Amino acid sequence: MPLILVLIFVLLYCAFRNITEPAIVMLTIPFSLVGGIWLVYWMGFNLSVAVYVGFIALAGTAAETGVMVLSFIDIEIEKLREQKQAPLTGDEIRAASEAATAMRVRPVAITALANIVGLIPIMWATGAGADVTQRIAAPALGGMLTVLTLSLLIFPVIYSMALQFQEARKPKPGLLRHEL
Repeated sequence: MPLILVLIFVLLYCAFRNITEPAIVMLTIPFSLVGGIWLVYWMGFNLSVAVYVGFIALAGTAAETGVMVLSFIDIEIEKLREQKQAPLTGDEIRAASEAATAMRVRPVAITALANIVGLIPIMWATGAGADVTQRIAAPALGGMLTVLTLSLLIFPVIYSMALQFQEARKPKPGLLRHEL
C-alpha cells in the first residue's frame, strides 16, 4: 500500500511539476478510505488480499477524481488571471473555485456515479467467485461515495485556500525585494 501511494504521488508530481497540487490531490485518498472502511465493516468482511486490492483500486480512482476537480479549478483560475492581468485577491480565487466546481458538478458526479453503478451488480452477485469480487468491490463502492462528497464540497475549499496562500506569497509588482 505505501508503495502504491508513493507511485501515485510521483505520477501526480510528473503531471503537475510542483508539490502543492499532488499533495492536495493525495488528500482524496484518506478521505476515500473512510467510506471504504465503513462499507467493508458494514458488510462484515475481514481484511484480505481481495479487500486490499479494492483499496488500491479506490486510491487510483480517488486520485483521478481529485485531479479532475483540480484541473477544472485551474482552468477557471487561469481564465481569471488572463482577464485581470494582476494578482488575484482571496475573494476572487474563492469565487473562481466555487464557479468552477458549480459548473463541473455533472462531470464529477457522473464519473463517481458511473463507478458506483458499475460496482453495484458485483455487490449483488451470488455465483461462483462472488465472495472474492464483493470483497474487491466493497472498498471501492464505499469510498466512491465519500470521494463524491469530498470532491464537490471539501476539496475546492482546501485548494482555494492553498491558492490564496500562494498568491499572497508572490512578490508584488513594482516593489523591490527588500521592501517586502
